Amino acid sequence: MLEMRPDCERCGIDLPAEQPGAFICSFECTFCAACAEKLDDLCPNCRGELMDRPTRVKAHHAEFPPSRERRFGH
Repeated sequence: MLEMRPDCERCGIDLPAEQPGAFICSFECTFCAACAEKLDDLCPNCRGELMDRPTRVKAHHAEFPPSRERRFGH
């Protein structure tokens, strides 16, 4: 199951799990659309391809909560 990280690692913008607009690599490094575009859709950490992250319907958050651990600045 995807972690659904809550923020962009590059700029820190919030990326709610139930909304589109997040991009991830195979290691789940997470970036907003603007940062993914600036990175030419390549993860700066592993050089993997950044792809659209699927959304998680809010009704599933209680049973399958998205991560709360912020990655910006790490």
